[in-house]
Amino acid sequence: MKRDIFSNISPLDARYYKNNKCLLDKLSYYFSENSVIRYEAIVEAAIITVMERYGLAPQGSAEQMKKACKAITPEEVYKEEEKTKHHIRALVAVLQRYVNEDIAPFIHLSATSEDITGTAGALKMRDAFFKVVIPEALKLMDILLDIVQREAETVQIGRTHGQHAVPITVGYLFSGYVDRLGGRLLKAVDSVKNLKGKLSGAVGAYNASSLLFDDPRKFEEDVLAELCLEPAPFSSQIIEPEFILDLIHGVVSAFGVLAQISDDMRNLQRSEIGELGETFEKGQVGSSTMPHKRNPWNFEHVKSMWKEFTPRILTRYYDQISEHQRDLTNSASGRFIVEIVTAFTLGLSRLIKQFKKLVVDYDRLKKNLELTGGIFLAEPLYILLASKGKKNAHELAKEIALKAEKEKRSMFDLIRENSEFTEIVNMDAWKILEENPANYTGKSIERALAVSYLWSSRVNEIKKECEEYQEATFFLELKK
Repeated sequence: MKRDIFSNISPLDARYYKNNKCLLDKLSYYFSENSVIRYEAIVEAAIITVMERYGLAPQGSAEQMKKACKAITPEEVYKEEEKTKHHIRALVAVLQRYVNEDIAPFIHLSATSEDITGTAGALKMRDAFFKVVIPEALKLMDILLDIVQREAETVQIGRTHGQHAVPITVGYLFSGYVDRLGGRLLKAVDSVKNLKGKLSGAVGAYNASSLLFDDPRKFEEDVLAELCLEPAPFSSQIIEPEFILDLIHGVVSAFGVLAQISDDMRNLQRSEIGELGETFEKGQVGSSTMPHKRNPWNFEHVKSMWKEFTPRILTRYYDQISEHQRDLTNSASGRFIVEIVTAFTLGLSRLIKQFKKLVVDYDRLKKNLELTGGIFLAEPLYILLASKGKKNAHELAKEIALKAEKEKRSMFDLIRENSEFTEIVNMDAWKILEENPANYTGKSIERALAVSYLWSSRVNEIKKECEEYQEATFFLELKK
């Protein structure tokens, strides 16, 4: 009987599944308990495949193991585990039922549990990233890049400490998101590519495999090559935890960028600002009692998910510690790593949907720019005065700005009335600003476009890399 999703305990599998079915089904293929059994069986199959090649396991072992991998079910393994009280021994026992008696003894020969679980964990994480997570991130990058290029010249008042600063452009604002998220994405890609496997035995010193092979390290390399992995330079009973830690750090810090973007969008959608925002869909309700409200709930949702999952990075640091060659204090906690990646991917998906229909209110952008009467011109005034040798330039500019604000007059008029500014009034740089204060955007347009061109190229490179990985052996193996 199919489980009712509303009976699930985790919100990821209940509340968020219904509206993200396609994405979560994709992730489930790599992160579910079904995938755990499948990937562990694939590692066992790789071991016996190389043993057959070495002439140790009987001919036909590899083919039978491939069939066994497709045949076994998590239910069988779990039922067997009730007897063995050991997950991998249960898996081995079930696999042995699907092969000939002369092949059965070679399943798991020379391996320890962590050779299987650690290597399988690296496999499923790598496959999930190159098949689902990274492509989703690239979709968001494409949309952000489009916004950068489309709004490169759209002037917006810049803000620091919640106060009006000096003008930038909307494209410039988004180019910052592109660069920050892109940098984190590269970190994640590098970390995924650096994930390692192992087949070095109970304490990592090849004790068992040394009884079977003259060069057990070469045997390990050959087995992992079947899975397109490399062995860690060193391993105890477990793979060095820093490899997965680097990846999750990349994910969590990228999640922080999503939260930053979401927080900015939430604030820019405030009633008193109203420059950017998400579309209010037909039938959508903003409040249970106030019909007029249009809450930025999608952006708030991403920030809320970030708040929940970011602290879990601490557990990954705790998992660095394992007594002597290994203990089980990271066994339960390690199972929840997939939730961090899942939540991050849901955040990507949520922002993709929102930025596809981003609303830019050009009238409000213009009104907000003019809200303070152009007192942001105090900065160029100060800079130009100081460049002409005025020792008290900063104070003079401040006085003019305060007077303009108090008397609600144009700074340009006040400057023309003051003889101390005669030299400034005649400068070409000041004339450009007098013609249109919105011209004071520095290199916002140029920098926005430069960043977009840089990351358009990098995004294409990452897309190509994803395509190459998707055509690699381990993906083809799963498709068979």
